[in-house]
Amino acid sequence: MASVVDPDEDLVRRVGQGDPAAIQALVARKLPRMLALAQRMLGDAVEAEDVAQEALLRAWKQAPRWTPGKAKFDTWLHRVGLNLCYDRLRRRREVPTEISLDRPDEGPAPDRGILAAQLGAQVDRALAALPHRQREAIVLCHYQELTNIEAAGLMSVSVEALESLLSRGRRTLRQALAHLAPGAEPAAEGGRG
Repeated sequence: MASVVDPDEDLVRRVGQGDPAAIQALVARKLPRMLALAQRMLGDAVEAEDVAQEALLRAWKQAPRWTPGKAKFDTWLHRVGLNLCYDRLRRRREVPTEISLDRPDEGPAPDRGILAAQLGAQVDRALAALPHRQREAIVLCHYQELTNIEAAGLMSVSVEALESLLSRGRRTLRQALAHLAPGAEPAAEGGRG
C-alpha cells in the first residue's frame, strides 16, 4: 500500500519533539476547524471549545508516537474530534432543540445581523435534528470541506454509503427549510417544533 502524503508530517514531528513554535502553529492551524466541527455537531459553543481543546491536547500527546505514512494527521484529528462529540451527545438525555441567538452582529446593518442570526439558528436547528450519521456526513463534507473519500474513511463507510447519507440528509434539510425558499409561506411564530 502506498504511503499517504501528509502536509502536517513535519509539523507533527516538531510538536513531538516539544518545539513551542510548532505547538503554536498546530493550534493555529487546527483549532478553527475543530471548533467548527464541534459547534456543528453539538450546537453548543462552550462544549465545542471543550471538545476542540481536548482534541488538540490528544494531538499534542500523540505527536511523539505519530507514525507518518499510515493516514493523514488531519484525518486522525477529525476522528478524535468526532468521537469526543459523540461521547458528549451520548451523555445528553435530550436532543438539542434550542440554539442561542447570541451571535455577534457582523453585518453592516443591525437588521441584517438579526436576520442572518435567525436564519443561521434555523439551519442549525434543522442540522441538529438530523440523525447523527447524516449530520456527521453533512458536517464533514459541507462545513469541514473534506472530500467524499476522506469523509467516508473517517466514518468507516464506503463512498456509496456516504453519498446515501448525504443525499438523505440534504433531502431532510430541504424539507425542514422549505419555508425559507422565495415565495414560501412564512412560518408561524415559534416554528413547527
